[in-house]
Amino acid sequence: MPPLSKDTIVAVIGAGAMGAGIAQVAASYGHQVKLFDKAEGAASRAIDSIGAGLGKLVSRGKLDNSEAEAILSRLQPIEELSQLADAGLVVEAIIENLDIKRSLFAELEQLCAADTLLTSNTSSLSITSIAAGMQHPERFAGLHFFNPAPIMKLVEVISGLDTDRNVAETLYASASAWGKKPVHARSTPGFIVNRLARPFYAEGLRLLEEGAADTATIDALLRDAGGFRMGPFELMDLIGHDVNYAVTCSVFDAYYGDQRFLPSLTQKALVDGGRLGRKSGRGFYDYRADAAQPQPQSLSIAGSTLAELPTLIVEGDLGVAAPLLTRLQQTGIHIVRRQGLANQQGRLLLGDAVLALTDGRMASERAVTEATANLVLFDLALDYQQASRLAIAIADQADRRVLQPVTELFALAGITLSQLDDAPGLAVMRTVAMLANEAADAVMQQVCSAADADIAMQFGVNYPCGPLAWAEAVGTQRIYQVLTHMQQAYGEDRYRPSRQLKRMAVTGGHFHVNAA
Repeated sequence: MPPLSKDTIVAVIGAGAMGAGIAQVAASYGHQVKLFDKAEGAASRAIDSIGAGLGKLVSRGKLDNSEAEAILSRLQPIEELSQLADAGLVVEAIIENLDIKRSLFAELEQLCAADTLLTSNTSSLSITSIAAGMQHPERFAGLHFFNPAPIMKLVEVISGLDTDRNVAETLYASASAWGKKPVHARSTPGFIVNRLARPFYAEGLRLLEEGAADTATIDALLRDAGGFRMGPFELMDLIGHDVNYAVTCSVFDAYYGDQRFLPSLTQKALVDGGRLGRKSGRGFYDYRADAAQPQPQSLSIAGSTLAELPTLIVEGDLGVAAPLLTRLQQTGIHIVRRQGLANQQGRLLLGDAVLALTDGRMASERAVTEATANLVLFDLALDYQQASRLAIAIADQADRRVLQPVTELFALAGITLSQLDDAPGLAVMRTVAMLANEAADAVMQQVCSAADADIAMQFGVNYPCGPLAWAEAVGTQRIYQVLTHMQQAYGEDRYRPSRQLKRMAVTGGHFHVNAA
């Protein structure tokens, strides 16, 4: 389907941050935009604010003054809803209240032409529920932008039960023409992003609550090893705990208490205590003036024990961790390769220490199963050639003295180690596994395609890699194994592997994700 022509008038209802941002996006493409808000003068003030923002872009040389003036000339404040009758597309961006939205769209159906596309920017309400009672629900869909709309690329095009496919395709094509990265989604709780992102926060919170590591260390690991722009705690502080916790509760309730979406009592305590993050001055971190900022915990080298560069013995195939071996080899250490035992995962031998990539089991458990007392597990990294920090865990029965040469080995390669308590799956691996698991379930349940799941997480929340593409890079068998072991370790349904993920792991199939 072709996009809406530039001659199409776009109406935006709600002149808050989201509504104003959407209006700016449409006007930047070339649409005449009518901005309405029931609060007197709100639409005019929003347009003035847009003008100020465009002025800053002009002053920084990122926008021509003539183009800024053209964009502003296409924005018109409207004082009466009846003045939107000639719009070909209406985007609602008002309060998240189902009854208020239903009432608005009932009025818009009477006011607008029969071929006007009616959409909601809702982030949490069911598109099917909003459309209930409409005379023509087939022309209604969700058009979910992310804040700030002029900057964030993702737009979720959400179809309710009655949404006409041509309507969804027209909205998709239009969002693409506006310079966005649209994805199709079926109207289910959380749509794509707000559902698939839950494990990113939940696994960090669980590690904290179990005493595996502190917030600064977990955040550093997700950034420095995982490649995420922010760790879970600093991101929750940025979003606001009232908002983040409410979304988690909403998704948990909508999925009838599925343990995979279980809210955190730790986060609830912050909300109850008014520690909402950056906007209140305190959250997991203290943002008040002169507050000391916690630093991640790192293993230190207390005098080198290496008289010369060590010999590293490699047994078997390291799989996704093979680039780590290349990086260690570049330090000049001597590498000796041996064939591993049948059905044994690749591992590194450094003196008395045995190092292996986590498979979701606790180091202490795996040490017993594999009869390897001095076992040290290391975490997943997005790019072992670039990672500056890795998590490790040591088996309870291991001789703690093996940590010193292990720390020195990684230090030679420029990698700082953070020791976690013996938690299943460490930090990055368990987070990636759970993100991929949730994405696989969403694909299986026909919420979205595999490609759209990955695009949504990369462009909606800036993930360094789509969760399904990441799972395939790690190996779906490894991800499935990690989840199976974590489910056994915790004895909880929360870590149940998706049937879709199991199919990929068993058959060696692919999710058919596309490069974003």
